[in-house]
Amino acid sequence: MRKYKVAIAGATGAVGREMMKVLEEREFPVSELVPLASERSEGQKLEFMGGEVTVRRLKPDSFAGVEIALFSPGASVSREFAPHAARAGAVVIDNSSAFRMHDKVPLVIPEINGADVKLHQGIIANPNCTTAITLMALYPLHRAFNVKRIFASSYQAVSGTGAKAIEELRRQVDQLVKGQAVTKEVYPHQIAFNVLPHVDSFLPDGYTKEEMKMQHEGRKIMHHPTFCASVTCVRVPVYRAHSVAVTAEFAKPVTAESAREVLRNTPGLQVIDEPGKNLYPLPLNMAEQYDCAVGRIRRDCAMENGLAFWVSGDQLLKGAALNAVQIGEELLKGTEREPVQASTGGSARPELQPAAR
Repeated sequence: MRKYKVAIAGATGAVGREMMKVLEEREFPVSELVPLASERSEGQKLEFMGGEVTVRRLKPDSFAGVEIALFSPGASVSREFAPHAARAGAVVIDNSSAFRMHDKVPLVIPEINGADVKLHQGIIANPNCTTAITLMALYPLHRAFNVKRIFASSYQAVSGTGAKAIEELRRQVDQLVKGQAVTKEVYPHQIAFNVLPHVDSFLPDGYTKEEMKMQHEGRKIMHHPTFCASVTCVRVPVYRAHSVAVTAEFAKPVTAESAREVLRNTPGLQVIDEPGKNLYPLPLNMAEQYDCAVGRIRRDCAMENGLAFWVSGDQLLKGAALNAVQIGEELLKGTEREPVQASTGGSARPELQPAAR
């Protein structure tokens, strides 16, 4: 099998490190790994495939010979450096929000719209983590029953904010147990033993950016321009794995049993739905798992053709690193003897800027 030179921008971050693990665990055909990060991480040693790789500083000229570039350095850095990687000949798979809603950038969950990778012009976007986890359960139901709209509340782990948020939760728990005053740096309020109905920045209409991603990204991924989503995103004192409570309205009649039958046949999704035995998806159990899990499946009692369910998944894996590597695997299908780059009619790729949203 042909092997590929792969770069990871943001290699020392939580998602970047998971990308390295997933590449190794899934035996992605890597000939050379180029870990890239900020100047302060330059020279750091990271373990990969039984050896060590040295972190290099992320620069515009970091992508010579790179064929696939996994990006997770944050939106502003992706906007600056992803076009450089694409012009150098790499296919960029970007985990940030920088390019998701750009008309010329496919937004992909491989189990749903993997064929869209063929439409890329140098950059492919990874969806928001909460969107990805929700759609793993919602999309197969949409195919069967045609979803019209959803009402959802997310329960998002602190690791979605980053390493400093994990440390803040640990520190606050320790402070409270010892009877000390709580200190906060990451969140505007105490997160330990509390929940915050505030993820991302607020928009003029009262929703947050995170909450609107479900509708905007869901429409693009499912190729469903009339899909509507009213979402409340909540940060909870959980270290890892997001959960979402969803009520969905469909155009066709749906029962709990017919929904379970559809969901049981969905790749990447476990059905854990025996409430009489206290069995349902828990973020504690879904942490570090590739699959998402769905349960609490029941007919909604407040709307016609309505279904309620609960879905959990590791936002660092299916919500980020795993999905990105799976996109890379989609790129490689049928290309064992060919380059993965798409032709744009010239040596340089177009300068992509994020669409206004």
